[in-house]
Amino acid sequence: MRILLVNKFNYPRGGAEKYFLFLKEALEKAGHQVAIFAMEHPKNLPSPWKKYFVSQLSFNEGNLMDKIKTPGRIIYSQEAKRKFKQLLTDFQPNIIHCHNIYHQISPSILVAAKKKNIPLIMHLHDYKLICPNYRLFIKNQFCQKCLQKKSYYPCLKNNCYHSLARSFLVYLEMTLHHKVWKIYEKNIDLLIAPSDYIKKMTIQAGWKKDKIVKINNPAPLIKKTKKNQEENYLLYFGRLAPEKGIVDLILAAQDSDYQLRIIGAGPLEKNLKTTFKKEISSGHIKFTGQLSGQRLEQEIIKAQAIIIPSRWPENMSLALLEALALGKIIIASRVGGIPEIIKDNQNGFLFTPGKIPELNSKIQHFKRLKPIEKEKIKQRARETAQELNPKNHLKQITNIYLKLAKKSD
Repeated sequence: MRILLVNKFNYPRGGAEKYFLFLKEALEKAGHQVAIFAMEHPKNLPSPWKKYFVSQLSFNEGNLMDKIKTPGRIIYSQEAKRKFKQLLTDFQPNIIHCHNIYHQISPSILVAAKKKNIPLIMHLHDYKLICPNYRLFIKNQFCQKCLQKKSYYPCLKNNCYHSLARSFLVYLEMTLHHKVWKIYEKNIDLLIAPSDYIKKMTIQAGWKKDKIVKINNPAPLIKKTKKNQEENYLLYFGRLAPEKGIVDLILAAQDSDYQLRIIGAGPLEKNLKTTFKKEISSGHIKFTGQLSGQRLEQEIIKAQAIIIPSRWPENMSLALLEALALGKIIIASRVGGIPEIIKDNQNGFLFTPGKIPELNSKIQHFKRLKPIEKEKIKQRARETAQELNPKNHLKQITNIYLKLAKKSD
């Protein structure tokens, strides 16, 4: 098959991009022809398709010219549509699989695909189709106001996207795209939901059940690791942002005998290092900065346990899947899609998001476990990862491609 994959970034920026790049490689290894459409960016991986990429625009850190261009790009980009149409003409795909296109690409490309009668799938990596700030989370708490009101005005009223100007822009974006033009609803043939939770929330927002299919994201291939390599620390790895519950974790782990190791970067980093300066000086907390590849893998392998303290409803955490594949014990928030994968006291441990004493109790309980009990949990974690293996995942995805392609013939 000829498959066109679309994502705004063509480098491993975050979970969505890592999945996008995994899928491209897996499809090519399976013998499919794959083209990609993305935005120009200095970090992009080399691509023979880069001549079709839309020009670079930074929504958050851009210069004055970027700020002038941003509204047009977000609402309806003629440049993206023109270049996308040319790629469709030259590549003639059988199927189009979109990932994150919001803001830097815009949904104008969906209209171009529909006119060519090419089946189009969108992968739900976050809640952007139903929530202006994409997280269902504002001011340190879960939020469904836009869903309940059947309007995006609460985003503007509550200034939920960085600033009043940006909140107005995403309010306008969502209102035009979903209430006035219905540009996603009219032009997307199928949504892929990585969790039952995001599927349920998307249906609650008004999408039809028969337009959404759930396929869990895959865990990386199982890797055998040497025993007795673990050191005396608990590990968090990921973005350092309020919705990730980092402060909850630090407070919950303060009276434990474990060092707390934190890997990652983000808007909270400076504040965390200032607030917990004493704990850092004593060695109880260690910030390592951003790590990837083998360095990150080794930190995960050597940790006693992986903590995922999220306050927002994680869809399908990449950190969760990576830790499972390495047979690690995970202590995670009972939120979003996480409890669909982690079963309390079986292949990991769950606690109520934001409940610091409960997280502390889980850490203390973990510490009291006998080695044989820990090994049983680790084995169940490996078995869970094996059920989510990339081979089965690719088969599910390609079966959907074939089914949709046949319908369009």
